[in-house]
Amino acid sequence: MTETLEQEQQENRSLTTGAARKLATTTKSVPHVQATTPRWLLRSLPWVEARGAAYRVNRRLTYEGGTGKVAFGGTSAATAEIIPPTLAELPLFAGIRNPALLQAIAQRFVKTEHRQGEVIAQEGTPADRLILIAHGKVTRTRAGKYGHTADLGPLADGDHLGDTDTPWPFTATAATACITFALPRAELPQLASQSPELAAHLARHATTKTKPRNKKGEAEIEVASGHEGEEDLPATFADYDLKPREYELHVAQTTLQVHSRVADLYNDPMNQVEHQLRLTIAALRERQEHELLNNPDIGLLHSADFSQRLHTRTGPPTPDDMDELLTRRRKTRFFLAHPRAISAFGRECTRRRLYPETAQVEGKTVHSWRGVPILPCDKIPLTAHSTTSIIALRTGEKDQGVIGLHQTGIPDEFEPGLSVRFMGIDEQAIMSYLVSAYYSAAVLVPDALGILENVEIGH
Repeated sequence: MTETLEQEQQENRSLTTGAARKLATTTKSVPHVQATTPRWLLRSLPWVEARGAAYRVNRRLTYEGGTGKVAFGGTSAATAEIIPPTLAELPLFAGIRNPALLQAIAQRFVKTEHRQGEVIAQEGTPADRLILIAHGKVTRTRAGKYGHTADLGPLADGDHLGDTDTPWPFTATAATACITFALPRAELPQLASQSPELAAHLARHATTKTKPRNKKGEAEIEVASGHEGEEDLPATFADYDLKPREYELHVAQTTLQVHSRVADLYNDPMNQVEHQLRLTIAALRERQEHELLNNPDIGLLHSADFSQRLHTRTGPPTPDDMDELLTRRRKTRFFLAHPRAISAFGRECTRRRLYPETAQVEGKTVHSWRGVPILPCDKIPLTAHSTTSIIALRTGEKDQGVIGLHQTGIPDEFEPGLSVRFMGIDEQAIMSYLVSAYYSAAVLVPDALGILENVEIGH
């Protein structure tokens, strides 16, 4: 091998590139990472100071009626069963905490399997039962004013029908094979006669329903209008929620370790500590965005009000579904969706020969619908059944929207809400830096955040 290299050197008339590189400084890039994303959520949320590491959301008094979502156990039609404590999520049973009473109520429900296309409830007939949907999707339709059929949107797992004893206002049809549980209303008086606790609860529920409230469930502010002369004006006040929610700042932390020898000898032409810190902060910000979406306490996917959770009509995200999501709130600033959900929406638009416009956000071209940008975010999870969610947000304190929370001016602050604190050098000459990011997110009013759930992307 040595003889071959010597022969090549003798044959060349000038210095070879291999030899020249021994004396040259290599042109190099800074360290890159594949996991970095645009982090549109962090960039699009307005960030508000949370002094004292907490932010209290004060609202008008709202008469809570339960979320309406019941949970079920079992893995098949034969084993499906109601989880009794979750019956307290129904408006009719909201506030009951007695496990034995909820178990007794659950035992009165009758399980039924429905074929696809089977009518579960017929418009105009007496609503003589409370129906829980354990599995499947149910469509709701009613006769329109001009002879057409109006689509009221679907219901799915955990939803219910028959809150009142008035005739069914729509026809409920099984869009897929369904499993339901039904409680005949005639069973309630019989059960109440055996349980004084249930009888007292039903009496309180009837009284609560009669309290004046607006269409959002808030305590009504009485106002007179259209009168003449010296009419007696109503006396009123705006009542407040006595138990407002407080959002505390969460933290994402890590310890960055760099050997002092690396920092001393290998800092030319790039500062090793600086780039180690840059990559660490990028990973921390990625985790921060993930938590703002998926954390059970503050994550947007868990913070949406159940009245703002919609289901797709047919599975994939259609323009009809996006319109329904958009009209649930004013001033929707942007949609947030997994890139595969955006692709699925594009396919549905193409199938209908629709070509949505694009929008410019921070100099970037993104998809849009009705002028509202659709921002990609791969931190919205995909389920094993190839379904995901699409989020719609109104943002800002002024518009009573969704806001991000942080605290600036913290010790050793490196970026707003993020600190880098030197922790010293250990006996192995390794330097340590504590990197901490403090954050949270608050939904000021329920309709600021909406979610289109069970969006199929595998069609």
